[in-house]
Amino acid sequence: VQLQASGGGLVQAGGSLRLSCAASGRTFSTYNMGWFRQAPGKEREFVATISWSGSTTDYADSVKGRFAISRDNAKNTVYLQMNSLKPEDTAVYYCAADDSTYGRSYYRSGGGMDYWGKGTQVTVSS
Repeated sequence: VQLQASGGGLVQAGGSLRLSCAASGRTFSTYNMGWFRQAPGKEREFVATISWSGSTTDYADSVKGRFAISRDNAKNTVYLQMNSLKPEDTAVYYCAADDSTYGRSYYRSGGGMDYWGKGTQVTVSS
C-alpha cells in the first residue's frame, strides 16, 4: 500500500488542522492505520492509531482529548483532526499502515507499522 499525507500547514496556537492520508490499493479496509510525528531533534513518536474496522482507537496522552483519528474505508482515507493545537505539536506528521492484528502496545512503542508515507509539516506558532 502507498500512503500520501496532506493537510499540514502553519496555524496559531489554539487553532485546528485536519490531516488526511490517502492510501492506494483495494485492501485499505484491512489495514490498521496510525499517525506518528517527529519534531526537530527528537525521535519519532506515536500519536494515534485506529483499527481496520474503526472500532478501536488509541491516543498518546499528550494529544488525548484534542486530537481525533477516523477513517473512511470507502475513500481509502484516514484522518487526524487536531484541535487546540499547541506549539509543542509542531512536527512532521506521518501516516502508517499495518496489515496484522491490531497491536496497541506495539504501536505505542513505535513498532508494528509496515508501511509509511511521506510526512506533512505542521507548525504551530505561539
